[in-house]
Amino acid sequence: MSNTTRPLRRVCVYCGSNFGNRPIYAERAAALGARLAREGLALVYGGGNVGLMGVVADATLAAGGEVIGVIPQQLVGMEVAHQGLTRLDVVANMHERKARMFDLSDAFVALPGGFGTMDEMFEMLTWRQLGIGDRPCAFLDVDGFYAPLAAMMDRMVEERFLHADQRRDLWYGEDLDAMFEWIRAYTPARAEKWLEEKKRASLR
Repeated sequence: MSNTTRPLRRVCVYCGSNFGNRPIYAERAAALGARLAREGLALVYGGGNVGLMGVVADATLAAGGEVIGVIPQQLVGMEVAHQGLTRLDVVANMHERKARMFDLSDAFVALPGGFGTMDEMFEMLTWRQLGIGDRPCAFLDVDGFYAPLAAMMDRMVEERFLHADQRRDLWYGEDLDAMFEWIRAYTPARAEKWLEEKKRASLR
């Protein structure tokens, strides 16, 4: 049983608007979408019909799931909005998009992607670190794609820029069963952001 007070109903997925250079990226995106539908969970995502974004949305829909897209007006104008979703929210800009996706979602999962995927996922991690949110964040790895990033986060801990408990307060791996089990049982870390007493009162 989950230790969080927020029921798990919708999962936000961040992922690439490109396909990447290996078929396995799309295969895993499709597997995640189908699994969300089987779990009875709605997908919240960026609203596009391109790249892995389109794959995960189409797979969720094909398996009978609900899909909510959130897309800025600028991208609708570029004709990348998915027109077959359960619901498409059009917002003014990227800032509104992030806030709306946060409000709609009970957990966050990152598939492989580029700058946008990293920006969105790390903003959620930062909000959680600051106490703005307390929702689980998971990196669904594909063939070691996120291994260098996991190593970088370990380096942040080693160099005392990140609390070890906050580093452990996210999931990283390839197994969908393990990821969903972790999300459902998630309890937020209560670690203090500051590793020292406000840098010893600014060195006094």
